Amino acid sequence: MGAHEAGALHAPGYGGVAFVPNWLRAPADAGELLPQLWASSVERAADGVLRVGGIDVRDLAATQGTPAYVLDERDFRARAAAFRDAFAAAFAPLGGSDVFYAGKAFLCTEVARWIAADALGLDVCTGGELAVALRAGVPGERIGLHGNNKSDAELRRALAAGVGRIVVDSLEEVDRVADLAAEAGVRAGILLRVTVGVEAHTHEYIATAHEDQKFGLSITGGVAAEAVRRALARPELELLGLHSHIGSQIFDTGGFEIAARRALDLHAAVRAEHGVELPELDLGGGFGIAYTSEHDPQDPADLAKGMAEIVERECLAHGVVPPRISVEPGRAIAGPSTFTLYDVGAVKDVLLDHGAQRRYIAVDGGMSDNIRTALYDADYSCTLASRASSASPVLARVVGKHCESGDVVVRDEFLPGDVARGDLLAVPGTGAYCRSMASQYNHVPRPPVVAVRDGEVRVLVRRETEDDLLAVDAG
Repeated sequence: MGAHEAGALHAPGYGGVAFVPNWLRAPADAGELLPQLWASSVERAADGVLRVGGIDVRDLAATQGTPAYVLDERDFRARAAAFRDAFAAAFAPLGGSDVFYAGKAFLCTEVARWIAADALGLDVCTGGELAVALRAGVPGERIGLHGNNKSDAELRRALAAGVGRIVVDSLEEVDRVADLAAEAGVRAGILLRVTVGVEAHTHEYIATAHEDQKFGLSITGGVAAEAVRRALARPELELLGLHSHIGSQIFDTGGFEIAARRALDLHAAVRAEHGVELPELDLGGGFGIAYTSEHDPQDPADLAKGMAEIVERECLAHGVVPPRISVEPGRAIAGPSTFTLYDVGAVKDVLLDHGAQRRYIAVDGGMSDNIRTALYDADYSCTLASRASSASPVLARVVGKHCESGDVVVRDEFLPGDVARGDLLAVPGTGAYCRSMASQYNHVPRPPVVAVRDGEVRVLVRRETEDDLLAVDAG
């Protein structure tokens, strides 16, 4: 898409009928639910109304308001357990495995409790996320702390809490963690985040293993090897192993193969130079999910089997003992478990070039509750949730209420032609990076997160109010 000084939506051809995504087709039934997009309990009842966990979405809207993030608890926990069990089975013949839920996808106290209760580890990347984990009672040894610019206060808190793995991101941080560990009288377990030079097939902003970006210690440039030397020279540090993360929303395991090969190159070099067999290797996360019919993600069992084959092959090639492997799914657990429920406020038709027409459907949320469409050019699907419709499908764009032309929630979708003010729309796949990246832009309070399970509804994160907005305004 060509750039335009007035914004992407003004770029040549954007929105013209010829630029409808090639994966999007007018459906025979605009009410059909593609199972890969939705939590397992979501269904359309005989009256056309969406139900989740046995709850009618009209009742949710009436009691919880809109917009609202609606999370299927059983689905979330089943996905977490599927990763835990699949990797345990696949890596049992090798060095074993650990699964750490990547809390940056979505984290609150109750979710952290689920993760601990279901025997996963928890990956956090700020002091705030660590505070949630500790509030939830997650044992320190099952927490990993990431971050390319951790403060001394964050590191001190992690050391005091007995955090089991601190992922070190720079040469300076090696010595700083060691000094703080000496100050606290503890020995810190660390992983070194290495840059393996893999270009993940994803958006530039979420590809994290190529050289020209902020994360990691370069293997190619020799920085990672120097970090190993420094870490081994400090008795306050226990060098557990290496960490590699190649990006997000990845469907091809080829990138993991290259990452494992290059990380194990360094692993073997450490043994040769220092006589040390590093016990762990973290291959990160980034496993993709289906946001639209375009996407075809692998299930955890296939991912685990494929990655185990890669690790076994590369360990044999390098002549090293297979390390204990860890992975960090976040989006793949949280994303499909949640949809966002919106109320339609306005509908208008806009004439495009060559006589084409697009329908704009405005909802009561937008880029403050889902910035990913504007930030990453992300695609989403949606459906009419509050009733049945026999109207013919119409190409529509779902937009928000914010004062921005780029305030788009769903760029392209076929919806029934009679969608009108007062209808409810549901957008699936919003459990990851929507509430966690939500803002108060235009002073719009952030939506709640409500969990449903077996006909019961619980508020996990309450809706913000205008009083919340004004409480931090010192004027």
